[in-house]
Amino acid sequence: NFPLAIFTGQIAAPLAAGNTVVAKSAPQTPLVAAAAVDALRSAGMPPDVLTHLPDPDITVGDLLIRDSRVSGVVFTGSGDTAVTINRALAARPPPIPLLIAETAGLNALIADETALPEQIVADTVRSAFASTGQRCSNARLLCVPTQTAPDVLPMLAGAVELLRVGDPADLSVDCGPLIDPEAKANVSNHLEDLLRVEGTKLLARAPTVASNLP
Repeated sequence: NFPLAIFTGQIAAPLAAGNTVVAKSAPQTPLVAAAAVDALRSAGMPPDVLTHLPDPDITVGDLLIRDSRVSGVVFTGSGDTAVTINRALAARPPPIPLLIAETAGLNALIADETALPEQIVADTVRSAFASTGQRCSNARLLCVPTQTAPDVLPMLAGAVELLRVGDPADLSVDCGPLIDPEAKANVSNHLEDLLRVEGTKLLARAPTVASNLP
């Protein structure tokens, strides 16, 4: 979700502490990772201190966490994957390698009755839809009091309708595509699950989302 910032941070901290680093990039973002590593090498980082291993599936990562030469793992991703990594590391002979994992997240934006509806809407749209909602820090839940909800929710729906969806290379576009078909399927399945809950109201902009719904 932050293919440059998180990747670079996870490299820089271990290097600064005197470690060598094998950087396994996410399957979806190997070119961003390669550019980051090239920049670090151009700044003087020796190749034998920093190595980039793209991984189109889980093969490279699985081999790395089971290799006795790996003394620590820094990971950002799903909670399920973090549990798998933790168990694999725990199964190795002592000493058990260090694991630093940043996973999942359900961020809420909570606004009391003193908050301006216009500000709530602007902050919610920016937080929820930046990077098409694919950041771990995106707002997933908005909580407002019953006395202000009748003003906030119609304004929020109107603001969402105004979002421009398209090629993110166009500076006028607010939301680009999801990163891969799996991400699109996850969103579609989530929407279908929501529609099965009685009383759920779904704001969808046809035809982008409507075509994926029953």
